[in-house]
Amino acid sequence: MTAKRILLIQGHPDPDTRHLCHALEDAYAAGAQAAGHAVRRVHVARLDFPMLRRQTDWEGGALPASLAGVQSDIVWAQHLVLFFPLWLGGMPAYFKGFLEQVARPGFAFEATEGNPFGRKGLTGRSARVVVTMGMPTILYRWYFRAHSVKSLERNILNFVGIEPVRDTLIGAVDRLGDDGVADWKARLDRLGAAAE
Repeated sequence: MTAKRILLIQGHPDPDTRHLCHALEDAYAAGAQAAGHAVRRVHVARLDFPMLRRQTDWEGGALPASLAGVQSDIVWAQHLVLFFPLWLGGMPAYFKGFLEQVARPGFAFEATEGNPFGRKGLTGRSARVVVTMGMPTILYRWYFRAHSVKSLERNILNFVGIEPVRDTLIGAVDRLGDDGVADWKARLDRLGAAAE
């Protein structure tokens, strides 16, 4: 297998405490590095940036200096892995704010000949979305139709050219226990080794 360049984006907004998302990220990184893949990491909670409030800021405002390196890491990467907990049925607001800042016109996509969605700026990359949640995964997939993950995949990642996008949904996290956590870490280690 050819070595890949992998960017891990930790979207948990708590900068002070390690959570299951961090343990899963570490497991993925360990598997990837052991298999010879190059790994870089971004921890969104450690970055300081304002939330966007105006369309004009998103379209033409200055990118916060704290995010310039993140865009360079995205350009470098062949595969991205996004980790976040499900909060109120969606991604945490700070993580969504990060994606809004990073995926700007001129970087993530560009209008061409009057078509505002003409050029996808991040083609040639794949992604995996790893989401932890309190509810059982089957409930989220079948009753809620995994709406927030599907929205992320379709409206952000696919929109800018990232595909394929696969997901790993981990439900009922408060009832996993040590064995369940170990099992999920082993799965993420294997996904990291395969760069999937």
